[in-house]
Amino acid sequence: MIDTIQENKFVELTYKVVDAKSGDVLSDVQFPLGYVHGTKSVLSSMVTDELEGKRAGDVIEVPIDCNELYGRRDNSLVFVESIEKVPESYREVGTKVIMENDKGETKTFYVTKNDGKRVTIDGNSPMCGRDVLFTLEIISVREATDEEIEVGGPVIEDGPDVDGALKVEI
Repeated sequence: MIDTIQENKFVELTYKVVDAKSGDVLSDVQFPLGYVHGTKSVLSSMVTDELEGKRAGDVIEVPIDCNELYGRRDNSLVFVESIEKVPESYREVGTKVIMENDKGETKTFYVTKNDGKRVTIDGNSPMCGRDVLFTLEIISVREATDEEIEVGGPVIEDGPDVDGALKVEI
């Protein structure tokens, strides 16, 4: 019998995220991502709902309005500063900047632009405002072990203790 994706099945898949408007590939993950369906999922429920009942070899496409996942773009989270006011370590596009408010809460911002005179730092998700097509290819489906069910994914015997650090933001 061929296993289908359902609760407590270990699933391996690859995926690609394409901007629906431009056709640009935003992410292309060819190394299989493993997770246990129905537990501590690393994928959005918009995606896991579509995976339910599928089997190894299936390819599915899930259109996603990223505003539903990340909220609408908030221009109050965008800062443009004179390059002289920005430390050199925060000037390269793509640099992650962790900021803290007066309550001690942190938020991740990214350097999104440097024109040589000014640096733009943006706290919005890079996916905000996009419509994307999430294409997933299911590589394998099998019964998950008790240990895999407990952690929600593959059990790594040798390596760092990441305790839920893997999170796919789609």
